Amino acid sequence: MADGVRTAVLGASGFAGGELVRLLAEHPRFSLTFLGGGSSAGGTLAEVQPHLRELAAATLPIRPIGAGAIGAEAALVFSAMPHGESARIAASLLELGCTVIDLAGDFRLDAADYPDWYGFDHPAPAWIDKAVYGLPELFAEHLGGARLVANPGCFPTSVILGCAPAIVAGLLEPSPIHVDGKTGLSGAGRGAGEAASFAASEDAIRPYRAPRHQHTPEIERGLELATGQPVRATFVPHLVPAVRGIVTTTYAPLAPGATGEDLIECLAAAYAGRPFVRVLPPGQMVNTKRIRGTNVIELQAIADDRTGTAIVIGALDNLIRGAAGQAIQNANLVVGIDEATALPTVAGYP
Repeated sequence: MADGVRTAVLGASGFAGGELVRLLAEHPRFSLTFLGGGSSAGGTLAEVQPHLRELAAATLPIRPIGAGAIGAEAALVFSAMPHGESARIAASLLELGCTVIDLAGDFRLDAADYPDWYGFDHPAPAWIDKAVYGLPELFAEHLGGARLVANPGCFPTSVILGCAPAIVAGLLEPSPIHVDGKTGLSGAGRGAGEAASFAASEDAIRPYRAPRHQHTPEIERGLELATGQPVRATFVPHLVPAVRGIVTTTYAPLAPGATGEDLIECLAAAYAGRPFVRVLPPGQMVNTKRIRGTNVIELQAIADDRTGTAIVIGALDNLIRGAAGQAIQNANLVVGIDEATALPTVAGYP
């Protein structure tokens, strides 16, 4: 793509869409030319995202989502629409020559898995095998010039980045793994109902969708793509009374003789020089406060010798590294520029 890439954000009135717009406003190569939405169409960005009113893009209208209009005004499309909606328009955009970065789950699994895990028949199955799974630290070599990128989910990002190098190195067994996830309420999206309200969530920690959360097969598929080994995972997510941030704690069989130092050295070597992975030394613990508002993931690893268990823990901001930031990181690699362009690494604290 040439300099000044004309860029669209679909779902611009949502949480992830708002973060995309905020981060893209500072991007030296991507120029916002189209903002799309559903019920918000007709308003301006400033009206539907008042915290963005100082941006140059604040006066852009939120327009109805139609492939023809988008294709006429944008070469790069970020789709932050709900699961099931991206796939309905992505094929038309791709046929018009657009590059699509999909933040929903619509191109992360095999087509046959969608009725069971997402509740719909996939409308564009021919494109699934053409999509690149967008974990940049593991699949960067496939991203240059990609036409369709499946941006990973927030929970799978943490689990896959934390476990894949250790599986490849033979330090832990790929099955069975057990994942405990904690997420802030923004992961439910802007249209969430009573279950994510303050009255329901204040002072409450609640598991949900166990054992049928749609990130379960994505964790398995992503780890298999990264390691070449079949994986079976049990995943239980929990809502916690916070706005942002996720923590995943993964328990896996530890290889005989493997130590916590081995696990940490393996992760540090795998991600040496990568700007958005922070591997913590022995004794330090991840903290969502340190990565809030950034594209950084923190990783730590522990060996429980008593039970023969590897414990791998990751923390990230679900709206940045788990959504908008990782999507921009992928887009940077697609067009062939520094992956860190326009992405934050320093959190505000406390």
